[in-house]
Amino acid sequence: MAKTKEEASKTKVILKGVRFSYANVFRPTAIEGSDNAKYNVSLLIKKNHPQLAEIKKKIELAIAGGHPKWKSKRPANLKLPLRDGDKERPDNPEYKGMYFLGANSHIKPKIVSTETEEVDGKEQLVQITDPEEFYSGCYGNASINFYTYGAAGNNGVACGLNNLQKTKDGERLASGSTADEDFAGESVEVDDL
Repeated sequence: MAKTKEEASKTKVILKGVRFSYANVFRPTAIEGSDNAKYNVSLLIKKNHPQLAEIKKKIELAIAGGHPKWKSKRPANLKLPLRDGDKERPDNPEYKGMYFLGANSHIKPKIVSTETEEVDGKEQLVQITDPEEFYSGCYGNASINFYTYGAAGNNGVACGLNNLQKTKDGERLASGSTADEDFAGESVEVDDL
């Protein structure tokens, strides 16, 4: 059952100052064996982040709103979206000292920078369309909302992805190197074989 815009705004958060990880926001991905492709990103949140209380409150508001399959009763073993990186990702150094939220959407999020440009006489934020510019490891802000789910014995609160804003660069979290790192300054010529 779709929520109204007013209901969704009660569980919406503009989360500031997060780091983006596992950013699949230009092309949707699906779990192996599933045809349910979504845009998704993991939001890394410092454990002393000033918006943690707001996040927890919005999650509780989503739970209070319930889900039709819950039949007015909060299920036991409810899965919650705010997770502890130290406990759940101990082998992943960028998750140390962090909470994280996995946010996703069937609709492609709009991704913007902090720069503005004039469009039709109005100042608008510059849209980012290049995957090299918005990547796992950069920092920014995320518009998210929380909603409940209940299916096949799985009950919980999920994190919906609305829009993203890059505020600064960071060390890339993806393995490998960029083409600039591999080939900058190289001018090797190879004779025809």
